[in-house]
Amino acid sequence: MEYVIQLIFSFIATACFGVIFNAPVKAIPYCGIVGAIGWLIYYELGINGVDEVRASFAGAFVVAILAMALARKFRMPMIVYSVSGIIPLVPGGVAYNTMRNIVELDYALGMQNGMRVLMISGAIAMGLVFAEVIMQILFRMLRKGKTSIQSFVKVKR
Repeated sequence: MEYVIQLIFSFIATACFGVIFNAPVKAIPYCGIVGAIGWLIYYELGINGVDEVRASFAGAFVVAILAMALARKFRMPMIVYSVSGIIPLVPGGVAYNTMRNIVELDYALGMQNGMRVLMISGAIAMGLVFAEVIMQILFRMLRKGKTSIQSFVKVKR
C-alpha cells in the first residue's frame, strides 16, 4: 500500500510540474510516469539502506534513460521528460533546512545540510549526464554495427 501511495503522489507532483513547465499536453502523463518511476527507485533504495546521494544518482539515471526513450518514441526533446521527472528527487526540504539553520545562527548544522544539498544535486546532475553518455555510446556502437553488418552482407554477395 505504501508503494501505491508513493507512486500516486509522485505521479501527480511530476505531472503538475510538467504543466508548470509548459510540456505538451500529450506528454504530461508520460512526464508523470517518468517522475514516479524515478521516485520509486529512490524510495526503494532509501528503504534498503542506500544513502540519499547514491539513491538520487540511481533515480536520476533511470529518469534520464526513460526520458531519452520517450523522447525518441514521441519525437520530442528529452528535456520535456527529464526536467519534470527529476522534480521529486530535488532536495528542497534539505535546502530549506540549510537556510533556516544559517538564519538561526547554527552554522555547523547549516554547513552539514548545505553539503548534503550539494552532494545530492551533484548526484542528480551526474546521473543525468552518465545516462546520456552511456546511451550515446550504445547508439554509436549500434550504428557502427549496422554499417559493418551491411558492408559484410554486400561483400558476401
